[in-house]
Amino acid sequence: MATKPVAKSEKKPMKKETRNTLIAYSFIAPNFIGFCVFTLVPMAFAIALAFCSWDGVNAIEFVGFQNFIDLVTDSTFLAAFKNTIVYSVAVVPLTLVCALGLAVLLNQPIKGRNFFRTVAFFPYVASLVAVAAVWNMIFSPSMGPVNMILSALGVENLPRWAAGKETAMLTVILFSVWKNMGYYMVMYLAGLQGTNPELEEAAELDGANRWQVFWHITLPQLRPTTFLVIITLTIASFKVYDQMYMITQGGPGNATITLVYYIYNVAFVNTPKYGYASAVAMVLFVLVLIVTIIQFRGSSNDDN
Repeated sequence: MATKPVAKSEKKPMKKETRNTLIAYSFIAPNFIGFCVFTLVPMAFAIALAFCSWDGVNAIEFVGFQNFIDLVTDSTFLAAFKNTIVYSVAVVPLTLVCALGLAVLLNQPIKGRNFFRTVAFFPYVASLVAVAAVWNMIFSPSMGPVNMILSALGVENLPRWAAGKETAMLTVILFSVWKNMGYYMVMYLAGLQGTNPELEEAAELDGANRWQVFWHITLPQLRPTTFLVIITLTIASFKVYDQMYMITQGGPGNATITLVYYIYNVAFVNTPKYGYASAVAMVLFVLVLIVTIIQFRGSSNDDN
């Protein structure tokens, strides 16, 4: 009696939903792998390193909370912490006001509007090295045109700007506001394009003047844009480093040293202290996190 041949098992075709899911993950995978390798893993290592002592040569030594305890008595860290707060408190509102004012002005149908928009945005895209060099020349205590004008106006005690301990932070703040306000002006211009002109026309018909229309009608419609600008500005101001490095190098003394600049000095200048620098970075992370949470809660309360 002949036996029947056993039929080969056929491969079940992959479901369309599963195939689409795998395709989607294949597109996400390169970016996700890059994020893990270059961001997530270094962040986890930095958090662990904050509780250790390491100079990059000898073995890593666990020290617990000693790095954070040492920060309390570190006068340079305390100066950097204070300077970061002062810089952020000054730069965020000044940049916001200047950017909003420029956006409102350059949103009007004036002649040469596109040219002036370009001029206002140019400092942001210009090379920081070149712009900082020009800024130092303009505010030079001896040959700068600003002090020459002040001297011609009869001012006797001319400020030393970046070279003076009392005026160095002011110089960096003014430079940061001037350089970055064009970028946030573009954000506000985009927000102004999305406002409802009918509400403004109705308010004008009811007898409201321009200031009242702007304050009660236009500005509330810009709340999402303002929130985005505040969040972006705050994070950027807490991370400030390049302006300090190019204009004052953190001096004179510790007058303009910030947390990020101090992290750089501790980790890469003289004898490296990677654990201590990581502890300072964790303080900066917590500080930014707290401020961001407060801003998000404040925004949600305003919406309610």
